[in-house]
Amino acid sequence: MKIIDAHVHVFPNMQGFRGEGELYPLGNGKGRWANGDVVQMIPEGLGDIGFTYETCHDFLKENGVEKAVILQGSYYGFANEYVAEAVKTYPEMFIGAGTFDPMTRYAEKIYDRLTQELEFPIIKFETSTGGGFMSYHHTFDIEEVFAPFAKKCEKHSQVLVLDIGSPGMSSFQPEAVRNLALKFTGLKIVVCHLLAPTLEEKKTDCFKKSMEKLALPNIWFDLAAVPFNVQPEEYPFASGLEFMKTAKNIVGADKLMWGTDIPSVLVQNSYQKLRDYITEKDVFTTEELDGIYYKNALEVYPFSHR
Repeated sequence: MKIIDAHVHVFPNMQGFRGEGELYPLGNGKGRWANGDVVQMIPEGLGDIGFTYETCHDFLKENGVEKAVILQGSYYGFANEYVAEAVKTYPEMFIGAGTFDPMTRYAEKIYDRLTQELEFPIIKFETSTGGGFMSYHHTFDIEEVFAPFAKKCEKHSQVLVLDIGSPGMSSFQPEAVRNLALKFTGLKIVVCHLLAPTLEEKKTDCFKKSMEKLALPNIWFDLAAVPFNVQPEEYPFASGLEFMKTAKNIVGADKLMWGTDIPSVLVQNSYQKLRDYITEKDVFTTEELDGIYYKNALEVYPFSHR
């Protein structure tokens, strides 16, 4: 079966910034936030202070992955030039997303350069309260802030990728994403992490209602970090599969794309487990799995080598 990992990260060195402040590399895959918290960002053997695109390329090849979508966010740090370099070096595997903080004074100019000079076909905004813009900015209205860029993305046929965090976070605004999709019907929108449901969501109907709001023709979801978000459950992450089954019943399996969120998720689980768990419990048919692992991502993202 052909495989596309629809959510990976590469970075030459740890340069993250979020609510805990800036990230300082300590070596051996560890980093320390400015508040003193130490985190294992990269598993042993895959990088000292960074997860390079060469390492990522070879690692994915070893695990049977044909193509991958490189996304960016505050957790590891923005690396637009580096992601563009990765795509130019391995165009047969990688497609990349550009990113920037929409609150910066020259946000419009940055967008223009990412689009025209670096030629990113994807723009991604990591907005979550947990590790994105709302972890270090005041709470803002996603529709209001991103509408001008959504309009530009639609005009330039770019895919807009949004990480809005988990239910309960101030960044969790599915209604705003719905409004963007309805306002810009020619725009493809991908929501990361299947809305990042946690075990707490099993006690509510928030996930179900949110998926119903987002059941629109131009919205898709990647499945990255679903196992991480249902910790401490272990393989095959039964609650994660339950959330996927709910999503399938509401939006359809053709709206789901498999992905991992490597490298940090490899600290908890092997790539094999992250790759294989969705085949458990008979949640998806063989045909649906073919779409989730490969064909759906090809429909959403404009890979240069299809």
